Amino acid sequence: MSAHPTQLVKPDPERDTPSGGGSEGSGGNGDSGGLQAGLKNRHLSMIAIGGVIGAGLFVGSGAGIAAAGPAILLSYALVGVMVVFVMRMLGEMAAARPSSGSFSAYADQALGRWAGFSIGWLYWFFWVVVLAVEATAGAKILESWIPAVPQWGWALIVMLVLTATNLASVSSYGEFEFWFAGIKVVAIGAFIVIGLLAVFGLLPGSDNPGAGFAHLTDAGGFFPQGYGAILTGVLMVVFSFMGSEIVTLAAGESQDPQRAVTKATNSVIWRIGIFYLGSILVVLTLLPWNDKSLVAEGGSYVAALNSIGIPHAGQIMNVIVLTAVLSCLNSGLYTASRMAFSLGRRGDAPRSFTRVSKSGVPQVAILSSVVFGFLAVFFNYMWPDTVFQFLLNASGAVALFVWLVICFTQLRMRGMILREDPSKLVVRMWLFPYLTWATIAMISFVLVYMLTDDTGRTQVLLSLMVAALVVGFSLVREAVQKRNGTLPARVAGARVRTPAPSAGSARSGRDDSVTRP
Repeated sequence: MSAHPTQLVKPDPERDTPSGGGSEGSGGNGDSGGLQAGLKNRHLSMIAIGGVIGAGLFVGSGAGIAAAGPAILLSYALVGVMVVFVMRMLGEMAAARPSSGSFSAYADQALGRWAGFSIGWLYWFFWVVVLAVEATAGAKILESWIPAVPQWGWALIVMLVLTATNLASVSSYGEFEFWFAGIKVVAIGAFIVIGLLAVFGLLPGSDNPGAGFAHLTDAGGFFPQGYGAILTGVLMVVFSFMGSEIVTLAAGESQDPQRAVTKATNSVIWRIGIFYLGSILVVLTLLPWNDKSLVAEGGSYVAALNSIGIPHAGQIMNVIVLTAVLSCLNSGLYTASRMAFSLGRRGDAPRSFTRVSKSGVPQVAILSSVVFGFLAVFFNYMWPDTVFQFLLNASGAVALFVWLVICFTQLRMRGMILREDPSKLVVRMWLFPYLTWATIAMISFVLVYMLTDDTGRTQVLLSLMVAALVVGFSLVREAVQKRNGTLPARVAGARVRTPAPSAGSARSGRDDSVTRP
């Protein structure tokens, strides 16, 4: 093995070097213009498993249960099916063309430069706002334990620590996320096992009467709030699934991205089934859906543990929620920085975003994302009900926009991959194109239905306004570049700025923005 990493190249707009010579991504190491493939298989496996588990599942599920009753299980199932289809489509593209820009790079190739630019920046905007939300949530828990440090101080500490982790190396991010996700997985696994034992009266010392599945129907039936409550529940749970796509970005910094994406895509069904449907089912069988404790401050999981008689359930859950918050913050910073890096590689963001350190991380992209994250935290403390609420609402529907773009991109990308190399379709969307169109219809229905809800209407309209501004800016920018003759040429749907790579490197299917040993 060579002492220096070998860079493998694939003809993809994400991986092309801008005009002007030299690699934009070149860092201090001098011999590499890209990210380091520092994520191991165990990192990616745990990122894939834990990536769908957010703090919202632990503390926000009670509101959904109160709104729909036991029928919330169908709400989770409907959204779960939608996410499975979206991930299958994304997995098809990511396995064929691994990229640190994921769906943004694919949209660029399949739909046009405006699409990759717009969805990339909207996704980045979504995650920098999430940074503020999660930092504040974590700070509240830490302040309750150590009140001597003010909440803003804890938010600062948490952000600085995870920024340092991301700046150190991608393997540091992977290691932190491995343990964060591991704690979440073990916690939910233990909750399901203990809960089911209590439900059937098999747990020694349990305070719960163990009613079996009776609570699913004994308080007004399975649909106590009516059939329409299923759709209300969909609106309340759909955003808790955001983040399952992160593994396709992270796979671009692994030794075998195709294998990682394939494995993550194939496992998404059981991940959603166990962690979401399984844990919510346990909550609903331990307590009647209309129990007041389910919507108490601690959340539905604390209420379920308290019904069993688990001592210090609130503090146990606070530790788990803090872990979920830190995991989301860690992944949010990673995701935002990699999307910024990808945009920079394609000339859709400042060139400085592509500068890579000796350890193979995009330092400027990370620090820029953190700066905006700190700014959002500042807004949250200074103007929580005005400026920050606007940011929340303006980014609220971005998740659905991302899923829609993935669907439309896959409709075009399937043919492009077949023409390029059919053997790359190691993951295929089922019943193409019918299920793709069905998923588009499902997502569109959710967006339209959100207009009937006061909170949802605000989110959709503000998110559409921001999206329109970004798309408009992209189209004007592209028109100006065409007029000035500075628009990069497009070949086979890809913007190319350097001579075509050799046939051998093209066959590698790798990302030239990533250096592998």
